[in-house]
Amino acid sequence: MSKLHADFYADAMTQVEAVITEQQLIAEETYRVRVSAASIASTAVPGQFVMIRLASRNSPLIGRALAIYDVIDDSDGKPRWIDLVYIRKGTLTQALAASPLGTQVTLWGPLGNGFSDRPCDRLIMVAGGIGQTPMLLLGREALGNQTFGDGSRQNGWASQVELIYGARRESLLAGVDDFRNAGFGLTLCTDDGSVGEQRLAPDVLAERLSKLTSGETVRVATCGPEIMMQKVAEICATAGVDCQVSMETPMACGIGICFSCVAPIKMDAAEQDGSEGWDYKRTCVEGPIFDADKICWH
Repeated sequence: MSKLHADFYADAMTQVEAVITEQQLIAEETYRVRVSAASIASTAVPGQFVMIRLASRNSPLIGRALAIYDVIDDSDGKPRWIDLVYIRKGTLTQALAASPLGTQVTLWGPLGNGFSDRPCDRLIMVAGGIGQTPMLLLGREALGNQTFGDGSRQNGWASQVELIYGARRESLLAGVDDFRNAGFGLTLCTDDGSVGEQRLAPDVLAERLSKLTSGETVRVATCGPEIMMQKVAEICATAGVDCQVSMETPMACGIGICFSCVAPIKMDAAEQDGSEGWDYKRTCVEGPIFDADKICWH
């Protein structure tokens, strides 16, 4: 596992004044917005995020962190647009949902690190709530369907990709057709049984891992409610499976200045120096992706 350090300060980010070119309701209170931001689209990797704010508004003054859901090429095959998925809930997202096409937004990004491109036979992604948002790019890269970033990452590093996606009810599942069309295996779970299996997503994962064939290498990536990710991490630890989590810690600045998004992370032996064995790390610059065995869940 990689040593934790702030390799992902915002030095390489760009600030973009962009316009909304598409806006679509894709699930209950859940929207997908498309903005023209070529400098971000061309450098982003799966798991990174942007900060967004409405250029014409001072309330809220700070931006909102949103994972990059999709990268769309222009007719010349060059990345030009990014899609962001959000739930209409707070001041900014309510205003964003009400914004007509052509509304100007300010973006800065791409920010944070990204999921590893460590090769495996099988990638299993486990998402809950709005945690499916970083998974589309990751799965496409793993299957070799799309290349992201500056060309330093490999693609086609997994033979199979599956998304296990859970929500309270069917109406809250967002982007299901996008994952199907990307060629992922897809298992839906709902608390009320309105679609798919009436089970918790981590329980489905545990069943998958119990049926692995000898010698099959598996990686797990997860994002969603913390209690769900903790359960996924525990299942993977028991099975000896490589697992990464995307932390959804609330952020204010997104660039490592305000220390509002810290998470308790275990330190390597060389880093401890008589300490308690863990320290707070900023999710925005040392995450949001962490190896699951580094998280102090208690």
